[in-house]
Amino acid sequence: MTIDTVTAVRRFSRFYTNLIGVLRAGLLDSPFSLAEARVLFELANAPTALDVADLRQRLDMDAGYLSRILGRFEADGLAVRERSDTDARRQRIRLLEAGRAAAADLDARSNAQVRDLLSPVSETDQRRLVGAMGTIESILGGAAPPRTVVLRPLGPGDLGWVVQGHGILYSREYGWDATFEAMVARIVADYAESHDPHREHAWIAEVDGVPAGSVFCVRESAETAKLRLLFVDREARGLGVGSRLVDECVRFATRVGYREMVLFTHDVLANARRIYQRAGFVLDSEERKPAYGQDLVHQYWRRTLSTSTPLSTV
Repeated sequence: MTIDTVTAVRRFSRFYTNLIGVLRAGLLDSPFSLAEARVLFELANAPTALDVADLRQRLDMDAGYLSRILGRFEADGLAVRERSDTDARRQRIRLLEAGRAAAADLDARSNAQVRDLLSPVSETDQRRLVGAMGTIESILGGAAPPRTVVLRPLGPGDLGWVVQGHGILYSREYGWDATFEAMVARIVADYAESHDPHREHAWIAEVDGVPAGSVFCVRESAETAKLRLLFVDREARGLGVGSRLVDECVRFATRVGYREMVLFTHDVLANARRIYQRAGFVLDSEERKPAYGQDLVHQYWRRTLSTSTPLSTV
């Protein structure tokens, strides 16, 4: 660990505490401090009365400090402490109606604060923000939140990202040379310049707000669509991203009236082949010939499009 890392973490801590106003005398313009608000939150979200010792352990709070907070709550008619039914040496604490009303008011104020904070932020940046927060929580020991996968249409900068992502991944994992990236760039350029928006489409998969995959549906003929440029970043594998992209591509092609869909891949791309098989594609033909600086088996896959054919649920 370097001093720069420590400095950066401390700087972020100061930034965020100032941003949400936790240093003010009353949190969210309420009569409660941050610590009191957190105790209220725990009590309000407990299904029954909480053991005081358990509450102290959960919040990692000094016993005397917690006792003073609970004493204030009792004096203000917000909560009541009672002896445990099973152990007279232990106390339990529960909110009264006034306490629950105070907790609900704080919850509403907090929601409003976050909505105001995020209102000028784009949806893309909001997803990035939530993803970054999940990363912080996971790395520093909290329970990792569920990762959010969103499919969306292409936006500014995505075409370049698709080319770059393909070039980097296939070079690192399979040793393919620059001719592969050049081929991807030609496909992307052709799509950008002349695609039919009614019968051709492309999607970007975002994981926690960060681009992590792509797929393109283009016209092969009047009745045949072609699936192209399926890509899933290494960090997003195992989340079902590839299957969701393929299924979305198949749905679109079916909806706009294509009768079948084809795709071209290589036998070394085992993960992609499994996705295609689950989505109903079958191997049509294959041939071995050099490409991208490697000796590869080229494969051609096909599936009939029918609204009665179920899609993958992976």
